[in-house]
Amino acid sequence: MRAPFPAGLRGADRADIDMVMLDADIAGCVSSWLNSGGSLDAARHRGLRNRIAHLDQILPLLNEADDPPYWQRLHRLAQLVSETGPQPTK
Repeated sequence: MRAPFPAGLRGADRADIDMVMLDADIAGCVSSWLNSGGSLDAARHRGLRNRIAHLDQILPLLNEADDPPYWQRLHRLAQLVSETGPQPTK
């Protein structure tokens, strides 16, 4: 969460995916997960799974200037959070 965003990707798209929004959306889900004791509501869980799919699309397209290790760590973090599943509805 503290890693700086790759400066060269501000305002950039890969596979028509806005990289800043991809990062922000995943960070928001992780933050919500942390703040709710390790669970996400169903809508955030769906959104996170969608963003993981976007990462799956862009990871093979990244070059060294895009800082692939940053995106690989973000992908793994998103996967770990999504594996907890959505919070049951009441």
